[in-house]
Amino acid sequence: MTDYKCLLYEVKDAIATLTLNRPERLNALGGTLRDDLYAAVLRASQDADVRVIVVTGAGKGFCAGGDVKAMNEVKEGRAERPLLDKVAPLRDRVLLAMRDAPQPVIAAVNGAAAGAGMNLALGCDIRLASTAAKFTQAFVKRGLHPDWGGTYFLPRLVGMAKACELIFTGDIIDAGEALRLGLVSAIYAPEELLPATYELARKIATGPPIAIRLAKRALYHSQDVDLRAALEFETFAQNIASETEDAREGIRAFVEKRPAAFKGR
Repeated sequence: MTDYKCLLYEVKDAIATLTLNRPERLNALGGTLRDDLYAAVLRASQDADVRVIVVTGAGKGFCAGGDVKAMNEVKEGRAERPLLDKVAPLRDRVLLAMRDAPQPVIAAVNGAAAGAGMNLALGCDIRLASTAAKFTQAFVKRGLHPDWGGTYFLPRLVGMAKACELIFTGDIIDAGEALRLGLVSAIYAPEELLPATYELARKIATGPPIAIRLAKRALYHSQDVDLRAALEFETFAQNIASETEDAREGIRAFVEKRPAAFKGR
């Protein structure tokens, strides 16, 4: 189902798929794509029937990053950048919406993920990649500073020294190196990427939604607090989860030696 100019939106098997759809520009973040992506993330987040969100790209690329031609038009005075975008950029709101989404967000990186496109993938909770995928912090090649969360996400995934190297050089790394560095969890042949992504998504979608949503919040909360605060949040989350119907079902299913049927209640 298509409701956006530059994005395809579909829900199936409790999985919302957001496909960046500017294949002729390798899904560069121009046109209405940023607006479409923001609206789609909010839409999926608020849909009680959606348990997992998948982000991928149409055609050969995942996302080529910022639309350099559009940037040039602004620089040359042929287009105007909205004032709000200088104060609270839409790119930041997209990433915060993804982080605030109660559902796990999986990136299926099918091709080039450059600059903002790489950081969009890093902003997802889990990343799987095609063997055709390539990653680069291309900003330095354009005389620009990283955005879309690159200075936040990258050192947390690969360590500060490697993040410095990738950002300072803009070097391109292939899928195998991305796997070695821990940027992606697994790599697949191009034709196997989406089937593998949906297999993982369905596995998560059959789990208890409330417990998984609390766990997502706890995991990111724990990155920025001390052990005591992390333990206190775990206690808070466990107290909520333990009172759900899903917890009763999970315990009953274990005792009865059968698969649990979680309802999200």
